[in-house]
Amino acid sequence: MFRRRVTSSANEPAAAGSNSAGASAAESAKGYTPKKGEPTPKRKEAEQDLRRPLRAPKTRREAYQHYRARREQERRGRGGQRSAARGGGGGGARGEERHFRPQDHGPVRAYARDVVDSRRSISEFFLYFSLAIIVLLFLPVPELQLAVTYIVWPLMMVGIVTEGIYVGNRIKKDARQHLPGEDGLRGVGMYAAMRQLQIRKLRLPKPRVSVGDTPVPKRG
Repeated sequence: MFRRRVTSSANEPAAAGSNSAGASAAESAKGYTPKKGEPTPKRKEAEQDLRRPLRAPKTRREAYQHYRARREQERRGRGGQRSAARGGGGGGARGEERHFRPQDHGPVRAYARDVVDSRRSISEFFLYFSLAIIVLLFLPVPELQLAVTYIVWPLMMVGIVTEGIYVGNRIKKDARQHLPGEDGLRGVGMYAAMRQLQIRKLRLPKPRVSVGDTPVPKRG
């Protein structure tokens, strides 16, 4: 009896040692990192620390300064994109296509812009015509108001719509012939018509051809 107790008590430390060694080996195998004297933070506390700002403003003035700096940085980024679309900012006379809007990409859209920019059109004076009509409608002359409302305005709208359809169909036909298989054919007619309505100096991307030039469809 005594011999059994001595034997079992002698084996207990060995078993405990083997268990601790096995546990430490398992922990090290699982990528266990020993503690550094500090309790491991809970998951909720760690997420709160990540969501917390690095340096919150202490005063209202400091918060306003941060807001102004962020707005200035965003404004500079947008200004750089506009400059590249206009052909500035080191992008050359034709601008950089990577700064264009998605609907401006591709050789088909570039050809449509060249066709529109190479000719004078009624549509590009739409804004001026509209302002003139508004001024005429305010004049206290009933006959003039009736003429503007029922003759001048309808004729202007018919001319703009007809010109847009003609130019759009022409561009679509030439693009199918010279740029087969290129993306951007769908909706190119409406794209050209909407560009015609813009004043030439305000068009983006900036025109790369002069009035009277012959636009040539080119693959990118």
